[in-house]
Amino acid sequence: MPAHSTTRSLTDLDLPDRIGKYRVLSRLGEGATSEVFLARDEFNQREVAIKRVRRLSVGEGSEGRYRSHFFAAEAALAGKLQHPNVAQIYDAEEDPRAPYLVMEYVPGVTLRRFCRADSLLPLAQIVEVGFKCAMALSYVFRQGLIHRDVKPANILAVMDQDTVVDVKLTDFGSVLDTLSDRTQVYRVGSLAYMSPEQLDGSTLDARADMFSLAAVLYHLVAGRPPFDATNQMALMHQICNATAPSLVPLREGVPQHMDDILQRALAKNPADRYAGWDEFALEWSSLVKNQEVPRGPLQEVLDSERFNLLRSLEFFTGFGDVELWEVVHRAQWLRHGFGAALYRKGDTGNTFHIIAQGRVDVYRDGNRVAQLGAGTSVGEMAYLAPSEELRIHAADVIVSDAATTIAFTPAMMDCLGPGTRHLFDSAFIRVLVRRLHAAHEALAHPRRIL
Repeated sequence: MPAHSTTRSLTDLDLPDRIGKYRVLSRLGEGATSEVFLARDEFNQREVAIKRVRRLSVGEGSEGRYRSHFFAAEAALAGKLQHPNVAQIYDAEEDPRAPYLVMEYVPGVTLRRFCRADSLLPLAQIVEVGFKCAMALSYVFRQGLIHRDVKPANILAVMDQDTVVDVKLTDFGSVLDTLSDRTQVYRVGSLAYMSPEQLDGSTLDARADMFSLAAVLYHLVAGRPPFDATNQMALMHQICNATAPSLVPLREGVPQHMDDILQRALAKNPADRYAGWDEFALEWSSLVKNQEVPRGPLQEVLDSERFNLLRSLEFFTGFGDVELWEVVHRAQWLRHGFGAALYRKGDTGNTFHIIAQGRVDVYRDGNRVAQLGAGTSVGEMAYLAPSEELRIHAADVIVSDAATTIAFTPAMMDCLGPGTRHLFDSAFIRVLVRRLHAAHEALAHPRRIL
């Protein structure tokens, strides 16, 4: 949704003053069945997007019931989806004439802007977009949901000048809730991105959304969708029977591996696609990791690389995707050269580091007493200490192999959700138990340890 001023213009004079308890600021967009407004939630001191179903006329019959069903499907998710790449649905009001949803306001644009041949994103940005969408859809599927309408217009892009820095999946009106026993509508979605199994009414799983996301990514790469025809019947025939043209000749710089990934995700038979979202996401993000696509102006380390690195570290065992994304966005990522000191004996501090790459040595009075590698933490005792006098470091911690660390201060930890902080506490307990055990073994069997 594009950013809008919080004051009304002359063209907004026909807007409602309020929708429910929300003060309307401007109109964000409108479609055949609904209109979206920017509004102010005074109670929570935030701007929100309100999606209001167009007023139902008397006698609309089946069309009105159909429209109401899509509202109910989305309204049922209010407060339930908590993921950094899913636009939250805060509230729903089932007004009998004009029901509405209150949603997270995401200033930016939809991915439709980047589907034209004259405004394509760099390949590395497309890889980042695809990875974050895959992780969001993976989370959605774990809640028992299949989106069924993954398309560029339903993916919001958060921009920093000309760079897409984040994405938000939105519009769950077509969602299939596999855990619900209420009646649901089938064969819904946007035809250009719809999977063959959606067209023929087969049983759906995560691979239906995978097909749709692959079609979106194909469109972002090539500036055209994988299947294109002048009428619906011809397009349906292509989706069910034709192979999408290779991307390699359609855009300079496209590696064969990128085309191979999308062609597999676009397979007609779901069994021929990737088995699940994790497999697809790892393969897709490897395009950047293995330097198969140029990074261009993007940051040196991408969010997808940081996320996958955290997943591989022992410290973060037990963290879910949502918690790992919090760490990616909240932590301070630092690089240290050989010989750099993370801490010096006598220093006071409450910052702790988790070693992501490299190695550090711990020295007491000039003697090396420990060597710590990737996945371990250092400085947590000073961080956890209940008083200032206990926050004095008793050893030197020196980088012995160029290292990347993930640093946290108390202020950063306060920004984390309670669930993530609890997982940190559990990880600290595991670290301390291991170190106490090692100390006990050293005392009981000094020769064996040495």
